[in-house]
Amino acid sequence: MVQLIVGNKGKGKTKYLLDKVNKEVRAASGSIVYLDKNSKHMYELNNKVRLIDCSRYPLTNSDEFIGFICGILSQDHDLELMYLDSFLYNARLEENDDHMEECIDQLENIGNIFDVTFVLSVSKDKEELSEKLQDKIIFSL
Repeated sequence: MVQLIVGNKGKGKTKYLLDKVNKEVRAASGSIVYLDKNSKHMYELNNKVRLIDCSRYPLTNSDEFIGFICGILSQDHDLELMYLDSFLYNARLEENDDHMEECIDQLENIGNIFDVTFVLSVSKDKEELSEKLQDKIIFSL
């Protein structure tokens, strides 16, 4: 399953995402991973959450990002939740978001296969997203 937290830059998506992950960690029976564009929020996350700084890996496009996600999944069979902060930036979709819906569809398929929920922070207003993605929005700023 894919869930979206949407709003323009600077609206508070990261704060909402951090609060959500720290609440979820109490009830989660499996592992939780938090992907970000840096390690700035390391001390704001519960120590049971694995923070991965995507800037340390040579990702150049959304296909490589999906492969990166699959690599993480292959190493942890107990993975239950993945929080993807700065999704457009980390998935290399910021400059050209034509493939955003396709990338989210791939995450949806991966989530269904491996029983993982993806929570994405997307720097776009709700109105900028397609009708198909509207159903995935859980919070809009």
